[in-house]
Amino acid sequence: MFSLERWQEIFEAIGKNKLRTFLTGLSVASGIFILVILLAIGQGMSNGVAKEFENDATNRISVWTNVTSVEYKGMNPGRRIEMDNRDYNMAVKKNSDKIELKSGVYSRWGQLTTYKKESGSYRVEGVGGDYQFLENETLVAGRYINQNDLNYFEKNAVIGHQVFLDLFKGKNAIGEYIDIGGIKFKVVGVYTDPGGEREETRVFIPLTTAQRVYNAGDKLRSIAFTLQKHDKYKDALAASEAFSAELEADLKAKHTIAPEDNRAVNVNNTLENAKRFYDLNNMIRWFFWGVGICTIIAGVVGVSNIMLIIVKERTKEIGIRKAIGAEPWSIIGMILHESIFVTAIAGFVGLIFSLILLQLVGPFIEMDYIRNPSVDFSVAITTVIILVVAGAIAGFFPAYRAANIKPIDALRDE
Repeated sequence: MFSLERWQEIFEAIGKNKLRTFLTGLSVASGIFILVILLAIGQGMSNGVAKEFENDATNRISVWTNVTSVEYKGMNPGRRIEMDNRDYNMAVKKNSDKIELKSGVYSRWGQLTTYKKESGSYRVEGVGGDYQFLENETLVAGRYINQNDLNYFEKNAVIGHQVFLDLFKGKNAIGEYIDIGGIKFKVVGVYTDPGGEREETRVFIPLTTAQRVYNAGDKLRSIAFTLQKHDKYKDALAASEAFSAELEADLKAKHTIAPEDNRAVNVNNTLENAKRFYDLNNMIRWFFWGVGICTIIAGVVGVSNIMLIIVKERTKEIGIRKAIGAEPWSIIGMILHESIFVTAIAGFVGLIFSLILLQLVGPFIEMDYIRNPSVDFSVAITTVIILVVAGAIAGFFPAYRAANIKPIDALRDE
């Protein structure tokens, strides 16, 4: 029930001790401010991680090889392992019911690419038709590599948007010919990539053509797959881990590599990576919650101490109230009311300042793993609940003490 007299008492008490109330409220506001900022940073980390994993298919498994690091079956370490089409075909045939997308890759770095008077040095990759989706690329013009290109060793190329800007200056590129290392390729498509400029400075050509023009035979630099979708993330992760482990074991057996050699065959599983990142991020967010709550507790302790002082100062008044018939619950309500009011107002000030700061600064923060730190509505509601609970806790013990004051003792208090 609304009581004007109660509110008058609260404002009168606050007015008598402006500095004390301000400093107490400042500690609570700081706690809420720090909590919201920390939670926003945690959300920004989630956004950053999600952005990083947008660059490729979410369940992509990539395999590449290196040199051996362990002696095995009489073979010295230091052997360079090279995959070929047979490795790729073996994996596809053995797991045809599991694989959704697939492609072998043969890449060459720093290939001089020219169009009329414009030129640049770009990575050229020979790939299959599925590679567009393995890389999460979007065509803005033309088409991607298709099976006909692979079957007939066509000299067609799909260029990144940055290559398009460098060489064609925004003019039409489809049907034009570019020179890659002295060989003419027809531009059949232009793509964009969520990874931005770094991923858009590449040129894709048919894998079979790349192997032929670069005298690579049937060699591959890497192979990439995605698996069939699962309804549950847990099932998808289990299937992905099993596939990765089996593929690695098969390649090691075929190329006579020690099972414990962790360098010769490298398997990158984006689902496993995502799980590690999100698990770490969740731990960090829980840590942020802990730090923020501890900061709020420090402010609540300050409020509680102030309320104890107020109870001490108003001991005689409380005694008189009880002597003329005030119920204990009314005394508790009086103290709790003031405590919750001071805590809530101070907390809302901290909340508002933090939200304004995030609104102004957050959209401009774009680091590798922190992007647009922000808090959603549920977090704001949670902090409001924390404010009310904190205010109640801060005032409960002083209120309980006030309710147990005996009128005769209170009246003798000086």
